Amino acid sequence: MVGFKHTICAVTLILATGMAIAQNNTNSPYSRYGFGDLPDASFGNSKAMGGIAYGLRDGMQINAMNPASYSAIDSLTFLMSGGVTLQNANINGGGVRKNAKNSSFDYLAMQFRLTPWMAMTVGVLPASYVGYSVSDVQTQTLEDNTVSFGRQYAGDGGLHEVFGGLGAKVFKGLSVGMNFGYYWGDITRSKTITPSSTGANSFAETAVTSITDYKLDFGLQYTQKLGKKRLLTVGAVYSPQHDLSNKYSVTRQTYSASSSGGVAISSSSTYTPDATFTLPHSFGVGFTYKYDNRLTIGADYSLQRWSKAQPRINSTEEGKEALDEDFAETYSYKDRSKVAVGAEYIPDLMGRSFFSHVKYRAGAYYSTPYYAINGKRASREWGVTAGFGLPIPRARSIINISGQFARVKGLETNMLNQNIFRLSIGITFNERWFFKRRVE
Repeated sequence: MVGFKHTICAVTLILATGMAIAQNNTNSPYSRYGFGDLPDASFGNSKAMGGIAYGLRDGMQINAMNPASYSAIDSLTFLMSGGVTLQNANINGGGVRKNAKNSSFDYLAMQFRLTPWMAMTVGVLPASYVGYSVSDVQTQTLEDNTVSFGRQYAGDGGLHEVFGGLGAKVFKGLSVGMNFGYYWGDITRSKTITPSSTGANSFAETAVTSITDYKLDFGLQYTQKLGKKRLLTVGAVYSPQHDLSNKYSVTRQTYSASSSGGVAISSSSTYTPDATFTLPHSFGVGFTYKYDNRLTIGADYSLQRWSKAQPRINSTEEGKEALDEDFAETYSYKDRSKVAVGAEYIPDLMGRSFFSHVKYRAGAYYSTPYYAINGKRASREWGVTAGFGLPIPRARSIINISGQFARVKGLETNMLNQNIFRLSIGITFNERWFFKRRVE
């Protein structure tokens, strides 16, 4: 009971901290596009191993990226896990130089066994981050007159997911699973145009996207013994494409100088075009090779078919007017892919020292983000990761600490580059709940 109280107190603290900082989780100008930055649903151990997850199977850790892994938990164990990330980003390119510090809530989940062959996980995750503020100055020649005007783009919000999943052993070595998730959230984007000419009108446009809908993920894992000390696990996941239930509105306002020298709204209009957004088909495959329960190495590949999930416009002429070229630019997609490799090493499972039980982890990845600018792929990203799994003395719980360096490279001369360092901290509470103490 003491352990249970500790668990509830610590997880409550994690959740409160995460929710408090979740509104300030990115400053990336690239979050202007699509649904914003899309974080992987990786937990503490996976983050330090390059993000691999599809073949990870560990009854001491939660792996929400492949629900088939849930069945690895034993019948006496209850797991609860939470994590947060601190981030520092240096952004440069196209005349822009900026340093941004952010923090984010990563995950909160619990897992337990339902039957000897089935386990359940429930949790909450971020699905996307939007947060940016960028500006520039444009010059145009109109009727032999050169006119300059400033443009300011800003956005915030994002999507969240609460999910429940089941993982079941079908027969020896084979497990299957499914996650049912519920998406919700609002994304607000604004554009302001201010001419440099005295007395000229200013223009502002605000677009709000609200989404509430479900998401399904299916997974499987197969484990084969290759000898007394060697195990090979292969895994696969699939998420089907489907249209989202959403609302989209655009408000346009024109501002003019008033006689008192201030600014007044001279016109305002709101459109609610019938725009349909879509989640893409997503595929993932991976494997892990485990030796003597001390060394684990693995690799993953994932593909999201965003190019087949372009938003559709089903509006009348009035609705189409609001879906102008800015909308087409914001929601222009390319397929998103990722390759990741990772490893974990435990020095001595039978050792008596603290460091002999520390889990040392490292990994790397390469990915192609899904957003496009002017119809071209905007950037590529690669990163390296490293971290530790620190056992809590006289307990089965573990503290996961990982660091990640990511490089986002713009593919055109006017596109931005980012160097990002992330520090992630997570706690997995592992308690034995489902057993009876024997008193003689």
